[in-house]
Amino acid sequence: MAGAMPRRLRPPEQPITLEVDGHTIHAQDGEPVAVALVAADETLTARSIKYHRPRGPSCFSGACSNCLMRVDGVPNVATCQVPARQGMRVERQNAFPDAKLDVLQATDWVFPKWFNHHTFLAGVPLAEDLLLKIARKLAGLGLLPDRAAPPLPVATVTREPIVIVGAGAAGLAAARCFEAARAPYLVLEKGSAAGGRLLTAAEDGLPPVFDCPPAKLALDSTVVGLFADDGVPYLVVKHGEQLRVIVFDQLLLANGGHPPFAVFENNDLPGIYAARAVSGLLRRHRVLVGDVVACVGDLSEARALASLLTGAGAKAVAVGQTPLKAHGFSRVEALTVRDGPRTAKVDCDAVALCGPPSPAFELGRAAGGKVSWEPKSQLFVLEADAAGRTAASNVWAAGELRGAMSAAAAAEQGLVAAESILAARRSAP
Repeated sequence: MAGAMPRRLRPPEQPITLEVDGHTIHAQDGEPVAVALVAADETLTARSIKYHRPRGPSCFSGACSNCLMRVDGVPNVATCQVPARQGMRVERQNAFPDAKLDVLQATDWVFPKWFNHHTFLAGVPLAEDLLLKIARKLAGLGLLPDRAAPPLPVATVTREPIVIVGAGAAGLAAARCFEAARAPYLVLEKGSAAGGRLLTAAEDGLPPVFDCPPAKLALDSTVVGLFADDGVPYLVVKHGEQLRVIVFDQLLLANGGHPPFAVFENNDLPGIYAARAVSGLLRRHRVLVGDVVACVGDLSEARALASLLTGAGAKAVAVGQTPLKAHGFSRVEALTVRDGPRTAKVDCDAVALCGPPSPAFELGRAAGGKVSWEPKSQLFVLEADAAGRTAASNVWAAGELRGAMSAAAAAEQGLVAAESILAARRSAP
């Protein structure tokens, strides 16, 4: 749509500048780089590794690879997870001569259905070797870093009586309970702030964010695995370049889920976002992703998001309808949707995909928990009883990890699980 673009609703309070492919954009000091890019209408961040299709920020939670860029000479940096600092050098990847006019996107036109370079011309003398050499040059995830990485610090090993993974509605409700009971605990949160969807979602009735004591809250801490040694379970946590091994007595998993992914044609165009990314950009950073936003998918969430966007001066279209095809060359410009028996093409400059997240059950499964299919929500969920106990004796679960629910319901589950953990500790020999 001509003239439509993302924009800030207020100027940065601590303005800085970033260099993006040789030109300067303005940013707020400390905000994620991807936020600064969207606010500056730089929604194209890279090209995909094989077909060289345009890519742009999508989930703003570190769950996808759409915002990977080269930052200060380091390739494949998730820009939605990196705070902006004065003078940062940000570059697009996987394109020639550049991402905005990438001649290698011809691959997508020549092979409109699919293309597997491992089998294409396989077994053909000379042609096979030549194609592999070409594929290695044209595909990939960026060039090597400008300089060697510094030595990694030695991993630390600690023991924590109670560990909570996730500082969203469920995790913070549990932390509040433990704090009131003066029980020892540690909250691990992969984001830069506690709150989760309490900070980003558009839903009504959001509980307040519990102000967890800093000594008991580890931000920017991603749990990369759950293991056991001689029957003793422990977590491996990445905090910056530091690895932490945390042995625990009780574990509460409240790490929510992955952003929804809707299957429709051209669903990877820049300008298509998870709904909580859209509301989070607006609520936390006062950045509006577009003037006309298609809020598609789950009707309840779509209506709540539409109300939030309308209050900020945007127009919401196709609210709760089903997306069929996105239109545009390097960014979304229109969307074909289905509303009951009818289909229609609506102009828009952004799309918000509304729906429950896919539960992040991986840690629970690694601990020995059971995962089952929930037909109503069409999701795989981590099983837990009414008290939050999983099939693993010392592991509890709460919140969207167990299925779709409101933030208030997730907070209630976190409280119940915390009380169950305290009871288990009191009864332990």
